[in-house]
Amino acid sequence: MAVVKQRWTIHFAGRVQGVGFRASTEHLAAGFAVTGYVRNLSDGRVELVAEGTAEELSGLVREIQARLGQYIRQQTQTTDPASGEWGDFSIRS
Repeated sequence: MAVVKQRWTIHFAGRVQGVGFRASTEHLAAGFAVTGYVRNLSDGRVELVAEGTAEELSGLVREIQARLGQYIRQQTQTTDPASGEWGDFSIRS
């Protein structure tokens, strides 16, 4: 049976810029089989776009919430089919 990968796009709002959120997310992502990126948005939010299995993505989001939850006031998520366009996980500016 084929492994089904998804794309999760999550927007984090709160005090998420200027606190090491992107670097911490990149570090945490290295522990999971995910690809994609994290970046700051001009409106003060942080955008996470990651692809992997639902299990790997859930694990990453749980770790982000555990380590960085004090900075997150709100988070919204959309789920789409994975595109496979990234080979790794990185910080985008």
